[in-house]
Amino acid sequence: MLNLQLPVRLTRDEVVGWVRDIEPLLKQAKASGETVAVDASALKQFDSSALAALLAVHRETQSLGVTFAGVQGMSVTLQSLAQVYGIDELLQQQPER
Repeated sequence: MLNLQLPVRLTRDEVVGWVRDIEPLLKQAKASGETVAVDASALKQFDSSALAALLAVHRETQSLGVTFAGVQGMSVTLQSLAQVYGIDELLQQQPER
């Protein structure tokens, strides 16, 4: 499984760079048949752009045909923000198969 680590800070200033940096990793996951998960446990400073980044991962894994295992380690604040935007179910951690 490929675990993508969110940085400590992910705001509109950092999100484009982070998404660009993980694109090759997602392609490698496709080539090796790996499942992709995101670890948000380090994320401390963020705005709604962090949700956009997580949705970008979800969307890109779907387009590549890679299984997205969800986001683990989400803070209560990030979970609440995802609920407000109605995307919490898309980001839920999936049970291992």
